[in-house]
Amino acid sequence: MKRIIIIVLSISIIFGFLFWKFAPNLSLFNKAKPAGPITLTYWGLWEDDNLIKPLLAEYQSKNPNVVINYERKSSLNYRTRVQTQAREGVGPDIFRIHNSWLPMFRNDLAPAPAEVFTLSDYKGFFYPVAADSFTAGNQIYGAPMEVDGLALFYNEELLAGIGGKPPKNWQEFIDLAVKMTVKDESGVKTAGAAMGTAGNVDHWSDILGLLLLQQPGVDLANVATTQVAEVLRFYTGFVTDPKKKTWDVNLPKSTDMFASGRLGFYFAPSWRAHELRVANPNLKFKVAPVPQLSGKSVAWASFWGEVVSAKSQNPTEAWKFIEYLTSAQSQRSAYQQASQIRLFGEPYSQVSLSGELVADPIVGAFVTQGPNYKFWYLSSNTFDNGLNDEMIKYFEDGINAMLAGTNASTVLQTVDKGVKQVLDKYTKPAPLPSTR
Repeated sequence: MKRIIIIVLSISIIFGFLFWKFAPNLSLFNKAKPAGPITLTYWGLWEDDNLIKPLLAEYQSKNPNVVINYERKSSLNYRTRVQTQAREGVGPDIFRIHNSWLPMFRNDLAPAPAEVFTLSDYKGFFYPVAADSFTAGNQIYGAPMEVDGLALFYNEELLAGIGGKPPKNWQEFIDLAVKMTVKDESGVKTAGAAMGTAGNVDHWSDILGLLLLQQPGVDLANVATTQVAEVLRFYTGFVTDPKKKTWDVNLPKSTDMFASGRLGFYFAPSWRAHELRVANPNLKFKVAPVPQLSGKSVAWASFWGEVVSAKSQNPTEAWKFIEYLTSAQSQRSAYQQASQIRLFGEPYSQVSLSGELVADPIVGAFVTQGPNYKFWYLSSNTFDNGLNDEMIKYFEDGINAMLAGTNASTVLQTVDKGVKQVLDKYTKPAPLPSTR
């Protein structure tokens, strides 16, 4: 009898211990606690809170379990700041990168899950340059709310004064620019086109990038060639060639010249239009697609896209929010909000929306060029202290050397070495760590 009591007590102790140890983890004894809201931090660059908050409010009304904290950041040292914080795990969940930055950021980003974006759907939604910019290895790393790049701003009065129309090709451009140029013994007074220098031509590196991409036979990994030399001579010829001189090294910045009505042709992205309207409300200007060489059409892209940090604790929810931001409905809503306080909103990145803007005399050119956009690492105003800025510096030195009298072939020997160093530094895969 005593032995039976001991056995029963032993079994009771064992079952009591097992119940104490494992019962709290069993759904039978443990009711699921309601999940708290997911908080996502979103860093932007250019848009004021009052333009973003309506989108955030709409998203949060449909997704009450998600809270989004938007912070507008300065462009000063932005690339290095966001990358450092992302790598340390203290940065935002969602942030913005330039469309040329993926080689610098790929290891810091969480790719889009298939439930949010498939590659085929993504390529159907956006212009081809979006996939060129933000995808790698069949993975999607970013999505754009806009598309932008270079287009040709022209002074309506100066162009009408010579009976001209917006040029379709570069020879027409040269002919019209020369006719609009007014000179005296001291130099150019009214400039037909702002091209030829690296000092007082805003977006000169983008213009040079456009010419390089349009020129047949150019290999951007090997720029010490006759084709690239021809491009440099064409560009600097607007200062050095008496037959097509339209610009001087001592003129004010091209944006200021255009705003003052003293410049006929001016290459710039869409956002410059807002500055021009503020600087001179009476300036009569329109925007056309960039001139082309014969053959295929190529335009220059420079825009921004939203990405998700690899250290985000909620990457799927972050990507769902990006899907919402870049949707046709959200882009249209953001455009309408922005148009209430400035000339227009961001040119649409969604191909399906292009028909709504093509007739606009300013922003229409930027979506008209949508299918033809290409890019390289000569994008101005990214302030990246990296891939673009370092590449631009080598070409800047080359342009200045040519203006000082050095021939293009000699200049390109130095530029080519610099280009290779920058590409090796930023675009080549990092070596795998040794297993020894």
